[in-house]
Amino acid sequence: MSKPISRQRITVFGGSGFVGRHLVQRLAHEGAEVRVAVRTMETANLLKPAGDIGQIVPWQVNIAEPSEVATAVDGVDTVINLVGILYERGKRTFQRIHVDGAGNIARAAAAAGVGKMLHMSALGADKYAPADYAQTKFAGEAAVREAFPTATVFRPSVIFGPEDNFFNMFAGIMRFLPCLPVIGAPFIPKVSFGDDGLDVDFFGDGGAKFQPVYVGDVADAFFSAITMNEAEGETYELGGPRAYSFKELMELLLAVTERKKFLVPLPLGIAEMEAMFLQYLPTPLLTPDQVRLMERDNVLSGALPGLEAFDIQAKAAEAILPTYLHRFRTPSHRNAHA
Repeated sequence: MSKPISRQRITVFGGSGFVGRHLVQRLAHEGAEVRVAVRTMETANLLKPAGDIGQIVPWQVNIAEPSEVATAVDGVDTVINLVGILYERGKRTFQRIHVDGAGNIARAAAAAGVGKMLHMSALGADKYAPADYAQTKFAGEAAVREAFPTATVFRPSVIFGPEDNFFNMFAGIMRFLPCLPVIGAPFIPKVSFGDDGLDVDFFGDGGAKFQPVYVGDVADAFFSAITMNEAEGETYELGGPRAYSFKELMELLLAVTERKKFLVPLPLGIAEMEAMFLQYLPTPLLTPDQVRLMERDNVLSGALPGLEAFDIQAKAAEAILPTYLHRFRTPSHRNAHA
């Protein structure tokens, strides 16, 4: 039987990240002693006020170095791996982070006799996926399970919340451009003739489908799994209550921010050519690998358990987005809602 969280020591790799910040604060509130294992100490120091003195301990570690990982998990009850990257830079490759690093963490946890391990993967993780990101997420799951067979794996869809990468990025773009892209629109528009004359459909199905999941729900699932013995060895798919096409997500963004912008069809082939240049920005707006991810829908398969297994009712994007995207409204709209 698992210890109550209030009596546990827990190491959270990537604890200063988007999901990690929510989870660490929740763990601290429940009385756990948390080691926040990160590359850069400054990012973890910001979390220390969320707990009592000495309760949240920043721990500098390079997950590519097994000896450093071993020190970070020594003497703890639970290990959580949230480390992941969206694009590659130098030595920070998908293989090094998603596969080798995850394997190092799992092996160290097993060697240290840690009771439980929770691992963050991604919805769409697949050995045969068109994108390296999804392939290495799948390989990372295998590396974790090989070393720590009872690890619990989570596969979330696009995660949204106040500091998300997806909605905030497109909302930022929207402030300076007259249009928003619909990535995945068809190369050749569909032309038809009806009672009203010629009709041209530029968007088709609206691009790949996504099932965005709220960051608080993801953190709650991790939190619940720590004390659920039945979660050991399981894989969970985490998604919101509704699937949206890329076009529907852009329309939702415009509705929430009360802005009027043109939607422009952007076929995957053209998007990939543009991404060849955009990937070299300091923080890439788009990479060729991210375009390849959109060759497949990113929605729940229905074959694996999800948030309902933790008695979590998924929060809808329509309910949460207005709470943090209001800052992207025009000044006149902001004043009207003040």
